Amino acid sequence: MSEGGKEAIKADDEVVAKAEILALQKQVRELQRILGKKTVENEILREAVKVAHEKKWIPRLPSLPDEDTP
Repeated sequence: MSEGGKEAIKADDEVVAKAEILALQKQVRELQRILGKKTVENEILREAVKVAHEKKWIPRLPSLPDEDTP
């Protein structure tokens, strides 16, 4: 048994397969990548909304016809 496994048994910890650790590390990296991408998208959209408010590009509801008009 490897030294790490012996130490885990002595400390009464669970022994986890290296393949499982690598798979979890890969999953964490992928989730971090996705989170980073979504964070950038969110920042871009927030800036776009800010610019739209400043330039008054926000669509307005069409005005209702006057009651005098047939």
